[in-house]
Amino acid sequence: SSPFFQHALNSGIRRYHVSPALCQRAKVAMSHFEPNEYINYEKLEKNINIVRKRLDRPLTLSEKIVYGHLDDPAKQEIERGKTYLRLRPDRVAMQDATAQMAMLQFISSGLPKVAVPSTIHCDHLIEAQSGGEKDLRRAKDINQEVYNFLATAGAKYGVGFWKPGSGIIHQIILENYSYPGVMLIGTDSHTPNGGGLGGICIGVGGADAVDVMAGIPWELKCPKVIGVKLTGKLSGWSSPKDVILKVAGILTVKGGTGAIIEYHGPGVDSISCTGMATICNMGAEIGATTSIFPYNERMKKYLGKTGRADIAALADEFKQHLVPDSGCQYDQVIEINLSELKPHINGPFTPDLAHPVSDIGSVAEKEGWPVDIRVGLIGSCTNSSYEDMGRSAAVAKQALAHGLKCKSKFTITPGSEQIRATIERDGYAKILREVGGLVLANACGPCIGQWDRKDIKKGEKNTIVTSYNRNFTGRNDANPETHAFVTSPEIVTALSIAGTLKFNPETDYLTGADGKKFKLEAPDADELPKLEFDPGQDTYQYPPKDGSGQHVDVSPTSQRLQLLEPFDKWDGKDLEDMLILIKVKGKCTTDHISAAGPWLKFRGHLDNISNNLLIGAINIENGKANSVRNALTQEFGPVPDTARYYKKMGVKWAVIGDENYGEGSSREHAALEPRHLGGRVIITKSFARIHETNLKKQGLLPLTFADPADYNKIHPVDKLSIVGLKDFAPGKPLKCIIKHPNGSQETIMLNHTFNESQIEWFQAGSALNRMKELQQKSS
Repeated sequence: SSPFFQHALNSGIRRYHVSPALCQRAKVAMSHFEPNEYINYEKLEKNINIVRKRLDRPLTLSEKIVYGHLDDPAKQEIERGKTYLRLRPDRVAMQDATAQMAMLQFISSGLPKVAVPSTIHCDHLIEAQSGGEKDLRRAKDINQEVYNFLATAGAKYGVGFWKPGSGIIHQIILENYSYPGVMLIGTDSHTPNGGGLGGICIGVGGADAVDVMAGIPWELKCPKVIGVKLTGKLSGWSSPKDVILKVAGILTVKGGTGAIIEYHGPGVDSISCTGMATICNMGAEIGATTSIFPYNERMKKYLGKTGRADIAALADEFKQHLVPDSGCQYDQVIEINLSELKPHINGPFTPDLAHPVSDIGSVAEKEGWPVDIRVGLIGSCTNSSYEDMGRSAAVAKQALAHGLKCKSKFTITPGSEQIRATIERDGYAKILREVGGLVLANACGPCIGQWDRKDIKKGEKNTIVTSYNRNFTGRNDANPETHAFVTSPEIVTALSIAGTLKFNPETDYLTGADGKKFKLEAPDADELPKLEFDPGQDTYQYPPKDGSGQHVDVSPTSQRLQLLEPFDKWDGKDLEDMLILIKVKGKCTTDHISAAGPWLKFRGHLDNISNNLLIGAINIENGKANSVRNALTQEFGPVPDTARYYKKMGVKWAVIGDENYGEGSSREHAALEPRHLGGRVIITKSFARIHETNLKKQGLLPLTFADPADYNKIHPVDKLSIVGLKDFAPGKPLKCIIKHPNGSQETIMLNHTFNESQIEWFQAGSALNRMKELQQKSS
């Protein structure tokens, strides 16, 4: 095999940056920004052939790309949903909020340079306030210390740096880095967006990214594959967004856990490449490992328009490996007829509560949800393509022709500098402004809570509609009474013009300025610009050939950045008499565990951001958020303060959670914070995939009730002991002794999904500690 895929050392750490073996037929660069890093379809083909011979069956597309990136395709145990795969991803992408911790961990690994092409994207720290240019200037000023750290760390360790204003990570990846057959991991849960270009793009925590950047094989539980067969074709008001809104309604927020969603069937060809990206992007909301579409003409067209016709030509040659085998078997199949699919709107408070747009007005009135729409927001990493903006502009243009503007406030977030420049040139931005829209910076903005919202008071009940992906309580504006609904950009635009959820654009009429009634026509727009894309301003910083002399500055008095201290090793003993910090009632997302919004500024400072630990989680004892009983003083107080008190007193603690604990964002702070404040064990009915892995990486024990009903046996005043850790082994349940205040005890069994190397992370104190141990052994 090529040097790129060989272990430089027995530990599995690749020490030097070696380009993949060059394709024999044609050397095609992975991206314009890395002219010496080549696509290696021959390696992919070789691995697929080895695995196909071993398994002796037709393969799904997901299997081809995942198994095509195996570290050892000849010997790797492969069983969907069971075995852990050791993989060699092609590249890494990080957004600025998660890149801080990822780069701090990489720095503490002691390695000189990243082993695979990697990029940092500044998109999470720009607050929406008064409009694109002003907000960007303000963000550059406020976040100068963090941007400087990321730019210099990128330069030192060989990581490309996309400056603030360049756009949202996932749009930049689609435009420049994703390609059919790539395996890319990104430190953001919406990384699966790249599946719209036929890649396996997976959201991970920063510690996983560090593994790949360090040249260590990356571990992933062998995913199941859910097939979604699409028939018919999209038309009228129905859009790609409606496909995933419908799938979310079917599968729910945890129905995709441990699986890749693979779209196939004749309906696929009626969806644009950026539309396929939309569908893959929001697969994160059903817990899927990732989502993917097979390589087709729509992808080829998009590659050509984004200056990558050479990649499309190479993909054509290897096309049999970029589509599923006929006769391949899926673990579950869902069928959707696109010709019958109606426009959908999902929410409030959860992205899987699906309603046809035609029903939402009456459902809202029945449920007591506000029907007046205060704000409509289009854009986000899910829906900010040229086609999305064009379809929204097509709706707005009709309203303007009848003398109407939006009744609701209306904001537009372009996905990238390229999209912003192109919609300005082609007139879409002008139309959207004329109808009442405010164009925000090319960034995440309100979608992740970066929104200085002034039109309501906190606690005021109100409704917003967005083309975003998540609508958890308080996510967009930190107001728990905001009822957020997600739908397509064109439906957001139509509803914002009408100002009410009771408007159905397919059947209802609006009244023009002249008093005459009119109906909006279904929008029609080009999927790609007729001219070339306008790239706009140059916002990319190449890493220098040799960054070894580059200084990376972290001030010891900084409130934004803090170098990491290693976590303590396991002492070899059972975890006895742990207190329960909180027993969580109901939904507990990573937003509940480590809130975003105003807290984003502390993402590079572990001690400061730990002051938001579990402040959004509901305590079963009193039904309140951020109010828990201190078992040592019996006083109620904030969760982080209580955790800090236990840590100061040398007392270990546990968290008890409900179903799908840690769903949502990939933020590893939700695992770093409990570890930093003295937590050892998180026990739940079930976990979301990324969060469970993040907890393991930081040396915590994520465990699940063997009998989910045992959740009811544990009370916040109990003490817990986890026994049998000396014999901790894969597949072997652990015993938990519950000690009640009256002196009685009961024993329950807890399951786990640790494999041997993950048990070594626990014993070493973290995956990073284990990596350093292996480095010391090998040197």
